[in-house]
Amino acid sequence: MKVYHSIETFDVQSPVAITIGTFDGVHLGHKEILNQLKEIAKQAKLPSVVLTFFPHPRMVLDQIQDVKMLNTIEERIEILSRCGIDHVIVYPFSKEFSQLTASEYIEGILLEKIKAQKIIIGYDHRFGKNREAGIETLLDFKKKYPALEVIEIPVQLLNSTAVSSTKTRQALQEGNVSLANEFLGYAYMLSGTVVQGKGIGKTLGYPTANLHIAESYKLIPANGIYVVQCEIEGAKTFGMTSIGNNPTVGGTERTIETFFLDFAGDLYGKTLRIEFLEKIREEAEFDSIESLQKAIHKDEIFARNYLKQYA
Repeated sequence: MKVYHSIETFDVQSPVAITIGTFDGVHLGHKEILNQLKEIAKQAKLPSVVLTFFPHPRMVLDQIQDVKMLNTIEERIEILSRCGIDHVIVYPFSKEFSQLTASEYIEGILLEKIKAQKIIIGYDHRFGKNREAGIETLLDFKKKYPALEVIEIPVQLLNSTAVSSTKTRQALQEGNVSLANEFLGYAYMLSGTVVQGKGIGKTLGYPTANLHIAESYKLIPANGIYVVQCEIEGAKTFGMTSIGNNPTVGGTERTIETFFLDFAGDLYGKTLRIEFLEKIREEAEFDSIESLQKAIHKDEIFARNYLKQYA
């Protein structure tokens, strides 16, 4: 899959089949659209193209700084690459772009620069200044461009998956990572750099890797204790991740700390990807360090029992 971070670098000279959207999460509903795109492109012997946008329009237009996304842009590109798409264009969303009329967008970008011949979009897709246009506008352009074909993904097909980015975010915000994973079709992930912590886990007999997430827009699951997996030095490694403020030891900052089962090594400065498998329990404040240690021991028993299915 070839990736383009601007429309000017897109160098495909032949007509293409294209779908358009933010595709946050690239969940099972999105994959229905992508599968349709691939099949239509294959039958027409055209390259398949995904046009996606970054940053999220709400970050730019509404200047909302706490918009939470299921994927970083790097994760989104990686997941799209697994879907068998030929080309992905990451269009830098800006206020200037948002002011394009529907005609300027369709003729200037989709038809002239991308050479779209088949456009596959969901029934509710909106675009153009103030989101003024939809599939009806695209269909009107067929009169001027007879070779253009617009294929609508019907509501029945999309609703049959009962999946949306909003539902997935809600599941994660409630700590229900297993449900979120069902929606996504893969394990929800956090990627970051291991940084120096306070060393409290080590004193408890459970040394942890503290993960710093650089992207402030990345959604962090609800506070709690989770079973996770991670690839370390080429080997799949399992562990327990605690998200929260560590109230028992007087913590005030929200941290993401992982104790890896059956692993010992220096991870400081390394980039890790934590994949969430199951929630163990809510974060809790205990009346003593001993009670906290007992709780963590129970968490470990839960995790090891849960992970027997991966043995």
